[in-house]
Amino acid sequence: MTAPAPSPAPIPAQVPAPPAKEPKDFPADLSASIAVFLIALPLSLGIALATGAPLQAGLVAAAAGGIVAGRLGGAPLLVSGAATGLTVVTAELIQHYGWRTTCAITVLAGCCQLGLAFLRTARSALMVSPAIVHGMLAGIGVTIALAQLHIVLGGTPQSSALANVRGLPAQLADLHPAALGVSVLTLIVLLGWPRVPGRAGRSLRKVPAALAAVAVATAFATLTGLRLPRVDLPSWRSHALPELPEGPVLGIIAAVLTVTLVGSVESLLSAVATDKLIASGWNRGHRPTRADLNRELRGQGAANVISGALGGLPVAGGAVRSAANVRAGAVSRRAAVLHGLWIMLAAGLLVPVLDLIPLASLAALVMVVGVQMVSATHVRTVTRHREILVYATTIAAVVLGGVLEGVAIGIAVAVALALHRLARTRITIEELESGVHRVWARGQLTFLAVPRLSRVLNQIPHDGHAVVELDGSFIDHAAYETLHDWQESHLAHGGSLEITGRSGARIAEAEQARAEDEAEGGRRGAHHCCRPWTPWQNHCDHRPTVPRTTDAEAGTESGTETAGAAGAAVASVLPPAQPRGRGRGAGQLANGISAFQRDTAPRVREELARLAREGQQPSQLFLTCADSRLVTSMITASGPGDLFTVRNVGNLVPLPGAESTDDSVAAAIEYAVDVLKVDSITVCGHSGCGAMQALLNSSPGTPMTPLRRWLRHGLPSLERMVSRHHAWARISGRLPADAVEQLCLTNVVQQLEHLRAHESVARRLAEGTLELHGMYFHVGEAQAYLLSGGEDFFDCRVFDSVGQHA
Repeated sequence: MTAPAPSPAPIPAQVPAPPAKEPKDFPADLSASIAVFLIALPLSLGIALATGAPLQAGLVAAAAGGIVAGRLGGAPLLVSGAATGLTVVTAELIQHYGWRTTCAITVLAGCCQLGLAFLRTARSALMVSPAIVHGMLAGIGVTIALAQLHIVLGGTPQSSALANVRGLPAQLADLHPAALGVSVLTLIVLLGWPRVPGRAGRSLRKVPAALAAVAVATAFATLTGLRLPRVDLPSWRSHALPELPEGPVLGIIAAVLTVTLVGSVESLLSAVATDKLIASGWNRGHRPTRADLNRELRGQGAANVISGALGGLPVAGGAVRSAANVRAGAVSRRAAVLHGLWIMLAAGLLVPVLDLIPLASLAALVMVVGVQMVSATHVRTVTRHREILVYATTIAAVVLGGVLEGVAIGIAVAVALALHRLARTRITIEELESGVHRVWARGQLTFLAVPRLSRVLNQIPHDGHAVVELDGSFIDHAAYETLHDWQESHLAHGGSLEITGRSGARIAEAEQARAEDEAEGGRRGAHHCCRPWTPWQNHCDHRPTVPRTTDAEAGTESGTETAGAAGAAVASVLPPAQPRGRGRGAGQLANGISAFQRDTAPRVREELARLAREGQQPSQLFLTCADSRLVTSMITASGPGDLFTVRNVGNLVPLPGAESTDDSVAAAIEYAVDVLKVDSITVCGHSGCGAMQALLNSSPGTPMTPLRRWLRHGLPSLERMVSRHHAWARISGRLPADAVEQLCLTNVVQQLEHLRAHESVARRLAEGTLELHGMYFHVGEAQAYLLSGGEDFFDCRVFDSVGQHA
């Protein structure tokens, strides 16, 4: 049995943290650049094939994206090249204007991007709804997959997605066995390569699946002597360069704006996604600075100018190449630049080898990329946020009409949906058994809802007591005036009322609250922080010693509680009056359940009914301490179905196979990752953690108890804190106040390391479908800090930047 380490001395705040070791950048960047090059080479050729451009144009775009955008861009680990999201747009431009004019359009689009970067408008591109962006990419993916399917079957793609669908029956009737066989072999290797088990699989996976698939298909076609179309890279002496645009001026302008918009959005979203991947745990030894989106847009513009001028495809940041760069261990922008140099060398020295690649193999590769652009994760996300209509409409519009038309239609549908939600307000009234009239306004209160609101309010007797619940976040001037005028009239006629809810703060002011107290004859207390909707129970110091009479029970005797209609069922089982001999906790439980049935259940019943029908689909696994002061729904602003929460003493994640491992934590992790398919896992520690205090104060001679056996899983955190090989954790730019806070912060970082040791987590991280986050909640300050900006650095400014300060 390993004895706990002795308690270290408190860490003085004035002592600077030991400097972190400088990473050996060049070997890591060199290795990563080779890995990205092996992926980008076949992908660039495949994208050029899908657009109908000269195949070397894909190599030019990859080299320009790697060298120019990699050197000048604002996202150090973002890798740019031939833009997947512009495949359909480029194909249409080549068909309408020819290749040389398309190159000129690329140059003009790059100039527009430079102008937008100069105006610092990069953040504005992120205003587009994610449902529209994901729908646009999915629509492009569907279009790409339909076109490449014809080449996979041995035919020639048509000019539009509809034409490709209509031509499929004839193509299936006229299969080309050689092309189909090479394509199937490519697909088998591409999809099966990451799933090869055992030690051999780990060795093989060092070679990218895309390269392995194309190499195996090429070797098979060459050795068997199959006669089928192959890559044909003409001499660079005959390479086509841009010419002055020819065509209608409005058409050229629309084309330039389309390439600018789609390329910019794809690049900026890829930069943001790369930042998230870095923050999730890759490259823990050295994390580059966050992406400067305006600088990144400037780099993309310069790359497009160079690529178009040299006869290359439009350039954009790519999520596939960037993810490979991060996972391969890149630590600086040097990796992207080196990958561009390898592309240039391959274009000059490997032409005889590249000419052996069958076009059917490249088509199969690009078809899989197109299918993967329809992400199941995106579908779940937009469904959870009730934007599936916008997503599906954008996909259909892009497939049927084109990218620009699809985005325009998607924006129109998103605006119409927002207006519908803004105008849709449900206003109901019910009379409780105690005679209280309860008005519930669900939704945003605008001038459109004023007639219904006025009609419902006029149904309340002048001398009665009313509770108006505003379940919305917005109230316009017309609705405010209606409520305010009715309130003054109601109070003037001897009535009483209470206005609650997120919008009620504008109505229920202090003077009106005092007037309510006087109208109630002092039955209500002077404190107004305990509203019925408050999501936690025991937070006020002024709780009475006997059950409190609420507004809903006006007229009942002091010291008793009569449940309303919504809570009658619970009241019949758990009488609210606390009988002699019943513990204080049981009385609180009865009161809390009764309050839930009366006040909260009507609000959440519809949502819980939906979750009961559809099952839980949480977005993240939230692993935190069992401390009663941590209310996860409060500090994350989450609701039913959002978090899959695991709580234990000290928010510990036992290592797989550790002695006395509690399998309940591992089982929850496996269930969340493999069954629920969560997108992220968050480990949340907190200030004043009793488990960390016990770990610091433990001594070798202390008798072994269940608590001490469990806390042994925290010993690696203690060892990490006292180790000289790890920098001290910082919190918002300062050192921790004492050793307990230091250990609380270090423990979060260490438990993230333990998470990576779990097989299911490691697999999803390797696939790029899971993110890990560290979080620290300071109870006394009510302040949340997120692990970001570098190893062991907790910061709250990540919330400020998006207006979500905890």
